[in-house]
Amino acid sequence: MSHPIKIGIVGVGKIVRDQHLPALGKDQDYRLIAAASRHGQVDGIPNFPTIEAMLDQVPELEAVSLCMPPQFRYDAARTALEAKKHVFLEKPPGATVSEVEDLKTLAAKNGVSLFASWHSRYAPAVEAARAFLETARISSAAVIWKEDVRRWHPNQEWIWTPGGFGVFDPGINALSIVTHILPAMFITSAVLDFPENRASPVAAHVVFRTSNGVPVTMELDWLQTGPQSWDILAQTDKGAMVLSGGGSKLAIDGKVVHDEPEAEYQMLYMRFAEIVRAGASDVDLAPLQHVADAFMLGKRNVVEAFFD
Repeated sequence: MSHPIKIGIVGVGKIVRDQHLPALGKDQDYRLIAAASRHGQVDGIPNFPTIEAMLDQVPELEAVSLCMPPQFRYDAARTALEAKKHVFLEKPPGATVSEVEDLKTLAAKNGVSLFASWHSRYAPAVEAARAFLETARISSAAVIWKEDVRRWHPNQEWIWTPGGFGVFDPGINALSIVTHILPAMFITSAVLDFPENRASPVAAHVVFRTSNGVPVTMELDWLQTGPQSWDILAQTDKGAMVLSGGGSKLAIDGKVVHDEPEAEYQMLYMRFAEIVRAGASDVDLAPLQHVADAFMLGKRNVVEAFFD
């Protein structure tokens, strides 16, 4: 495939306007030719109320990018894969591990590509952090991921419903990085804070242990105002590592060694084009599995009600 990939986008909301449309607009590997959404539209291209209508009316589509909430993504992905379209899954790739496993099987059966787009994994300093840790002996690690839900998800009720992930919606971004740069790990305990009027947690404290016994803690909080905290720390025999800014800046013993502007979604679409042209898929379920494990092992702690 040497021509631009004809792509459609499904679920025109905040993340699409903030990230997907600008990234696609800069990438000559794609031509955005259609959109489907119940509530939003993209100017200058045909818009449809459902993915079924889009696929029926625009048969030349080769790929679709699915950006609706995870609770509704499986059916849309299955529809696209059965129509032999390559599928880009916004994170998290689904509401459950098992449904994404099914999509992997379906993509292989139909000879098309499936991409679980862990955008934080493509932050500019992540690979540098991974390279540093591969040469070091890690004694402990910690994740501090604290942000203001009212700022980043204003009036988005779906994130508080069952399957909406709550504070693990941003927390899974951290997990997508640590599962890429740290040794394999598993959860040993968790405490999840549920507002009394919500079905998803607003904060969480999670304890992991790597396969070689290194302790890793994760603190998630969705009520932090002021400066936001998206940091991963590691104590090593080669110095204290701090990966901050959601993966954009790396410092060793206080000295910044890597700091570049964020271009995550541009990198995601570059990767998607790469696997489409190679006839491959890229679906790592480790971050989603950790979230599932946290809900399975976590102690439920009821806290005061949350109001937007």
